[in-house]
Amino acid sequence: MLKKTLLNAAHRALNARMVDFGGWDMPVNYGSQIEEHHAVRKDCGMFDVSHMCPVDLVGADCRAFLSRLVANDVAKLTVSGKALYSAMLNDAGGVIDDLIIYFLTETRFRIVVNAGTAEKDLAWMQAKAAEWQLDVSITQRRDGANSLGIIAVQGPNARAKVWQALEPILPQAKAATEGLKAFFAAEVDQYFIASTGYTGEDGYEIMLPAGEAESLWNALKDAGVAPCGLGARDTLRLEAGMNLYGQDMDETVSPLDAGLAWTVAMKDEREFVGKAALTVNGQKQQFLGLILLDKGVLRGHQKVVTAQGDGEITSGSFSPTLQHSIALARLPLGVQIGDEVSVDIRGKLLKAKVTKPVFARNGKAVQ
Repeated sequence: MLKKTLLNAAHRALNARMVDFGGWDMPVNYGSQIEEHHAVRKDCGMFDVSHMCPVDLVGADCRAFLSRLVANDVAKLTVSGKALYSAMLNDAGGVIDDLIIYFLTETRFRIVVNAGTAEKDLAWMQAKAAEWQLDVSITQRRDGANSLGIIAVQGPNARAKVWQALEPILPQAKAATEGLKAFFAAEVDQYFIASTGYTGEDGYEIMLPAGEAESLWNALKDAGVAPCGLGARDTLRLEAGMNLYGQDMDETVSPLDAGLAWTVAMKDEREFVGKAALTVNGQKQQFLGLILLDKGVLRGHQKVVTAQGDGEITSGSFSPTLQHSIALARLPLGVQIGDEVSVDIRGKLLKAKVTKPVFARNGKAVQ
């Protein structure tokens, strides 16, 4: 039996094409994946991300707990509402999950973890809190009486359309959120509105009481926000160079080899789970972008042949913005941006150019 989000009936009412996504019944598109992709780059689109799992941390030792739990340094979080992207590692330095941490007060933080790893993540957090004997309560907010829905609204016109949709029910939302810089959040009544996202565009991720999710979805649709499915979400995040857990990293992959070194604070004295392994092993591969020069489509697990040795594509697809096939790949350390390499596609070696692993953001191509 597939799990259903709070908005499952709304997706079906729009005749969405539904698929099994990690055990969840999710919309892949509502007609045209390409149109949904362009709507986000040029105007505004929305995604049901209620399968993601918000986790609330409460207690005197929240900061001490997170300082040991994740690879990035929560000491950076000094202003209420500030968010931090990080990886949570195992003892071998592999990525258990990538997540966002929101600082609210010294005794209250919120984390959002991936849908497919939520149960594993919660078990790991609970075990570490008990092992370290720290005063921290860990509560998931995806299921049960206090569950939250999450709707991501992304695109150059996202903010204006969110304010329009919220005006009748939350008139103070605009004043509370219009000044939010990237990677901040504001609590507005029972709504948690964050300027985070997974598309490379401006917008908000809105967490709200489960019972109000469908009415907000419909209000956004009435305001001209295009419903978008998993297909467009994947091509948008790939163009923006954003990792997908399970494809670009997992428990066997170091964040240093997955392009996430910028999220790992190694230089200070702080000890965190996985730091010792990262120190010993170091970086073994680099995470770069590819643009296919020949005709074809880049896909995950295709072999990349370089003068320095073989690499592998982790995520690949056709880019609607660039009108070329693009990919993220783990490549040997000696490979340089601008190099020409070959990709083995069904036994044929096709030419590709190595680029920075960001292809499009803020409505336009950057490659």
